[in-house]
Amino acid sequence: MVREPNRLIHETSPYLLQHARNPVDWYPWGEEAFRRARERDVPVFLSIGYSACHWCHVMERESFENDEIASVLNERFVAIKVDREERPDVDSIYMQAVQMMTGHGGWPMSVFLTPAGVPFYGGTYFPPEDRHGLPSFRQVLEQLGEAWRTRRDEVTEAAGEIHRAILSAGELAAAPAALPAGELDAAAARIAAGYDSRWGGFGTAPKFPPSMSLDFLMQVARRTGDPRLREIVVTTLERMACGGIYDQIGGGFHRYSTDARWLVPHFEKMLYDNALLARLYVRAWQWTREPLFARIARETLAFVEREMTSPEGGFFSTLDADSEGVEGKFYVWSRDEILRILGPEKGRIFAAYYDVTERGNWEGTNILNVPRESGAVADDLGIPLERLQEIVREGRGTLYREREQRVRPGRDEKILAGWNGWMLAAFSEAALAFDSDDLREIVRRNARFLLTELRPGGALKRSWKDGVVKIDALLEDYGGVAWGLLAAFEATGVRAWLDAARELAGEIVERFHDRERGGFWDTPADGESLITRPRDPFDNATPSGSSLATASLFRLAAWFADSDLENAAVRSLESLGPIARRYPSAFGFLLAEAAEWHAGKPKEIAITGPPNDLAARTLLQVVGETFLPARLLGWGEAGTDLPLLEGKPPDVVAAWVCESYRCLEPTRDPDELRSLLEA
Repeated sequence: MVREPNRLIHETSPYLLQHARNPVDWYPWGEEAFRRARERDVPVFLSIGYSACHWCHVMERESFENDEIASVLNERFVAIKVDREERPDVDSIYMQAVQMMTGHGGWPMSVFLTPAGVPFYGGTYFPPEDRHGLPSFRQVLEQLGEAWRTRRDEVTEAAGEIHRAILSAGELAAAPAALPAGELDAAAARIAAGYDSRWGGFGTAPKFPPSMSLDFLMQVARRTGDPRLREIVVTTLERMACGGIYDQIGGGFHRYSTDARWLVPHFEKMLYDNALLARLYVRAWQWTREPLFARIARETLAFVEREMTSPEGGFFSTLDADSEGVEGKFYVWSRDEILRILGPEKGRIFAAYYDVTERGNWEGTNILNVPRESGAVADDLGIPLERLQEIVREGRGTLYREREQRVRPGRDEKILAGWNGWMLAAFSEAALAFDSDDLREIVRRNARFLLTELRPGGALKRSWKDGVVKIDALLEDYGGVAWGLLAAFEATGVRAWLDAARELAGEIVERFHDRERGGFWDTPADGESLITRPRDPFDNATPSGSSLATASLFRLAAWFADSDLENAAVRSLESLGPIARRYPSAFGFLLAEAAEWHAGKPKEIAITGPPNDLAARTLLQVVGETFLPARLLGWGEAGTDLPLLEGKPPDVVAAWVCESYRCLEPTRDPDELRSLLEA
């Protein structure tokens, strides 16, 4: 039965459009919904999720598509549906409320609000019938609707208490403090204490890729020479790359592992995970020269280029976990399939390498993973290692082509500014590290896209889909795009990207900076009025807007010798210092990209001479393949008006390395440059 659409039919978010023909009378987030709740004198039911969320789909099928449940919901509430990826500010506020009320959070998120937007009850998934200790969704609706009608005072009192708690939780520490190198070493030790020495990563199941914490540990290990930190980083990266969390056929990482050994993933693929992990594997290759890390970085970026990039140059948001209504169906294999597709002999060898059995390793099917070294597998099979590697390589290509005939998971094709900034940085760092003009072209296309399509009239927007932009950009977007443009400038030498990043930094300071206490708000001063002005400083699945802004401002301050940007960055870092010291695992990006920069000695490198000159390109390649986490690199169209380039002859091929307010003698010798960089 095809139903008449509700108001969500006019939205661009794929997640909202998925609900556009529910019998629920959904409203998008906005004043119209709250005005209607006031007119009807009913509470608001707020449902928050995202398109790749498996349990969001389940709750839709069970409850939002149910005519009887929808009737109760429509009668007693005004229902609002929000895409958390479009509105992380709204999601942050109400997730905090749900965590306060229940001790946990997640999606789908179900929150009940007064018509003023203040939460009084919340949870996540509710089943259609009482199950596993959870009340049925219909029961929740009926009881809360009755409480609003007959015990209004109790409801508003509870809402007031929650509102006061939300307001107080947004306050920063009263005693700001910086994070010197010694404090950073201690923070690294606290993170390392949770290391799983058997399987890599931290803690037990479920395991999320700890990309930002690993980046921080890698920097501390490089600075201190700590062998344990090196072991943690290298082992974790190897385990993830060989596990089922990595798509062994098509490249790219799934969201997280449901077990401790990285075997069984939650199968959705998020742009932000692949951005952070691709960049991490590039940097790990620079540090270790481990070929596996370079391969994983290249394959992950190839997956993004192939499956997550729009014709206009923007990067799409997510791939769903489900296809044909079954989680993971697109990605798993039976042994019989592999023998049929590859042939009995090659299929047997391929299956041995990728742990494929008749019984399977997940629900009767096989998630491809690499539990053993290839040399050991070749010895067991009695074949040369080169033969095994050839069969594996050819088999991957054959299975990829076969898999392309399956029903693909859904793709959320909205393009988010901040997430694109992170992926732009990943492509940029890879373009430099691997000296790839193909990757540089992707960088150029995405940077142009962000500064034209997502910045109409000069005002940065958060979301783009099918040529329609909406939602004013948040701090996450300003910081993320500035971060990506800084990396794009270093990868391409295009000065316009650096200047655009500086303009965004000026808006960050003007519109988001908390001048009274330091740090940054997540929403602009002239933005939509919510029940509180959100400030979420934690680096969770993604870097926080505060961390991105602080790191970008430090670098732009150095590029332009801008003391205002420097002061704003220092005050932000100091305001977050006390809480980052206590909970370092929740501040991986801040510690890696802002605290390490501030406490250390960033290298400032200029490559002069014609950009296409072979000698200049060779010097640039040396810089690109060297692990320099705290670095400024100017070349190409950078111009001599920047402090780093001032006074340096643009026509003379040379590399100039400066550090701690002193510059060394320029060199044309690649080996000498490498020594200067690694000193």
